[in-house]
Amino acid sequence: MSSVSQSGPKWSERYGPWALITGASDGIGHAMASELAARGLNVILVARRGNLLDILAADLAKNFGVNTRVLIADLTDSADVSRVAEQTDGTDIGLLVASAGFGTSGRIQDTNLSDELSMIDLNCKAVFALTKNFADRFARRGRGGIVLFSSIVAFQGVPNASNYAATKAYIQTLTEGLRTELSARNVDILSCAPGPVRSGFAARSDLRMGSATSPATVARETLNALGRKTTVWPGFLSKILIGSLALLPRFARTAIMGRIMAGMTKHQYEGKT
Repeated sequence: MSSVSQSGPKWSERYGPWALITGASDGIGHAMASELAARGLNVILVARRGNLLDILAADLAKNFGVNTRVLIADLTDSADVSRVAEQTDGTDIGLLVASAGFGTSGRIQDTNLSDELSMIDLNCKAVFALTKNFADRFARRGRGGIVLFSSIVAFQGVPNASNYAATKAYIQTLTEGLRTELSARNVDILSCAPGPVRSGFAARSDLRMGSATSPATVARETLNALGRKTTVWPGFLSKILIGSLALLPRFARTAIMGRIMAGMTKHQYEGKT
């Protein structure tokens, strides 16, 4: 499998002229769109908040001279997922970056069922539907790339984030299987498994994080790994965490990650029994 880095062959030559990025309105998705535009790809920006997408699209067109499109969609809604696929069918997209996702935290008895099911819809169902659609398209065109987002929590159960960790375990397993399937069709697929990232994720998940990696670092290291690896752990912190846990049995990793998550969710239970 050929690989492409920022200093190697042009990304448009390897993957084609267009990339589609979900969750592009902020955080990692915003950084991925910026990094891809800097590498010369036209970008289709997908998220719920159209005003933020319009601002980003204008900035990318001005700063990098690329073409941009905005698609407003709520990917927890299967109809919107289908609409994204349908409305991009005539565009020569060669790269899918499925950045959209969110997390929850807390003990299962304290979580909201609707939120938990919406997270599965977005983190798993929507990602698979888009991956299936674009994998088929890329296989027919004989080249392409897919970036999915796992997490360092994907490799063991994580108390106080059990359902979120399970959604990321799904993405990790999906990527590992598809890499073998798609490599024969000249399609790269990569799982990005970051640790804590400075984005809106912590606020949405009601987590209090200490050290965190910048979205720009995640984007840069992830794209540099595409076509080279199955999984990338971007940023110094994620590499330290995954390295320290790698040789431990699964139950021990669960215990350690549970203590880390307990610290980040401690404020939820202060003054409660």
